[in-house]
Amino acid sequence: MNALKATFAELLGLFVDDGMFALGIVFVVALAAVVSALPQASMLAGAILLFGCLALLCASVIRAAATFETRR
Repeated sequence: MNALKATFAELLGLFVDDGMFALGIVFVVALAAVVSALPQASMLAGAILLFGCLALLCASVIRAAATFETRR
């Protein structure tokens, strides 16, 4: 049973390495979906997706670099 649990944990880790990053992406996509329901707001929804995901990626890289520096 432990081997099965470890296998699923490894498989999940392949897709969700950073939980806050994944949660942030879900939030950005949900926000863009809500905004896209408004009339004439498709460009705004696209901008939210683009800049929101870029901001999350930058924050994740900075956080990972800080963690790497503290381990050295």
